Amino acid sequence: MTTSLGAKIKRHRQEKRYSLDKLAELTDSSKSYIWELENRDTRKPSGEKLTRIAQALEVTTDYLLDESEEPSDQVLKEAFFRKFSKLKPEDQEKITDMIDLWSKKS
Repeated sequence: MTTSLGAKIKRHRQEKRYSLDKLAELTDSSKSYIWELENRDTRKPSGEKLTRIAQALEVTTDYLLDESEEPSDQVLKEAFFRKFSKLKPEDQEKITDMIDLWSKKS
């Protein structure tokens, strides 16, 4: 089954419980622009805008542009790594320590 860009944006926005206003704020867009992306297949966002939307929704631009319905495991890992990379070094270290602890349990 194929899924349009607008449907993906809307679904992930709603899953995150973001209003149109909230996603617009996070992506430096207007509420009406986000609404048009979700409801009119004629709008094609710029690469910069698409990147901001993908980051806010914690997915990749590749996923948003692909017609696959669900994000792949790779897409989810890339989105996680992007979030991890933006953390302060001391927070990254804490997460790395937790991962190390969990891996020792196995």
